[in-house]
Amino acid sequence: MNFIGRGWISLLLASIMMAGLLAACGSGSSDNGAAAKNGNANEKKAEKQVTVEFWTISLQPTFNDYFEQLITEYETQNPNVKIDWKDYPYDAVLNKLLTNIAGGDAPDVVNLNTEFANQMGSKGALVDFNQALTPEQKAAYFPGIYSSTEMDGKAYSLPWYTALPVLFLNKDLVEKAGLDPSNPPATKEELNEWGRQIKEKTGAYGYIFTMEARTLLEENLPFLTEDYKKAAFNTPEVEEYIHENLKLLDEGVIPKDIINYDKQVQYFASEQVAMSLSSSPFINKIKTAAPDVYNKMIAVPSPVGKAGIRFSNTMNLVVPEATSHKQEAVDFAVFVTNAANQLQFSKIANTLPSTVESAKDPFFSENDGSVEGMAKSMSAVSLDQAKDFYIGIENANDVNNAVTKALQIIYLNDGDVKKELAEAEKEVNQILGN
Repeated sequence: MNFIGRGWISLLLASIMMAGLLAACGSGSSDNGAAAKNGNANEKKAEKQVTVEFWTISLQPTFNDYFEQLITEYETQNPNVKIDWKDYPYDAVLNKLLTNIAGGDAPDVVNLNTEFANQMGSKGALVDFNQALTPEQKAAYFPGIYSSTEMDGKAYSLPWYTALPVLFLNKDLVEKAGLDPSNPPATKEELNEWGRQIKEKTGAYGYIFTMEARTLLEENLPFLTEDYKKAAFNTPEVEEYIHENLKLLDEGVIPKDIINYDKQVQYFASEQVAMSLSSSPFINKIKTAAPDVYNKMIAVPSPVGKAGIRFSNTMNLVVPEATSHKQEAVDFAVFVTNAANQLQFSKIANTLPSTVESAKDPFFSENDGSVEGMAKSMSAVSLDQAKDFYIGIENANDVNNAVTKALQIIYLNDGDVKKELAEAEKEVNQILGN
């Protein structure tokens, strides 16, 4: 997932002020969309051609055939609607979206990650899908993924394609340590036990550790207060958890210098580590870097912490509140993310769907024995446990960065636990407006 920094947030705040005015000016258009459900209005709507501007992120030209067919099907079913599909690189789409909203020329349906959708939704710039959808439509999505942009009873996006981590094992190293790869660790406690045994028996590191803020939530540790207004992680429980990880680092169960993704690939490819929590793109990295190690790889479900959840990496569709075609935009967003279309996209894009019915398709349970097939089937069975790190958190990326920075100082640079947690607490409270 890509993130934005504080500079973008400043631009966002200025843009949202404009968006509120634009939404107010455009409210008549949304009323017309609602009124179109009535007989006479429906006739007028059928006569009037509406263009829905649809933005995606880095999907052209790879998926042109899929989207051209998708759009043709929608336009055939809705002859009064024309879809104008545009695709931008991630950095470009953020800049252009903010500029267009501020200039009164908002697109109608936009592909955003969860963090940015939360930022915009919390400022009133996006349509609330809890109001726009029927209960049946909302029930189509996995609850933990749908709720990723839900704040104060409002849901600011429709989840689209997603990804979940799996645990990749070097089968040879695991078996050399006297462990059974067909009975892999299911919990973080078991993962630590495996890691210690691997280190003792083979000399390799056990697994690659993620030094991010979300690890606290995975262990059901306090993070923010229930109203998401203040930091809540500066506690003895969090200190104890950190000291447990420091012990694993001291024992050589997990390596220290693995912040960089390429470094993680290097450790696994050189067989310096036996296990790695990652997602499907990791497979191709290893296949390219070390084909012999790729042939030793297997994929199993990622172990869960005490919270029993797995954090998803989801891309979403949003509808700006300032759109002139709110009803048509919502209808198209629902169409793109429905079960049939998500299933088709997953099959060609190697992604996971966010819809319950899509995940029931045999495609996700079929395993041809390849590591790719294992990763697909192992991650798909975890979708009902999936959640997004950014649930309900305004300025989530800044909060994440502040806590992650403190953890990295502790783990990598022997920072004082109490001091770093206190400083991170202060910074997070400032970010949240306290």
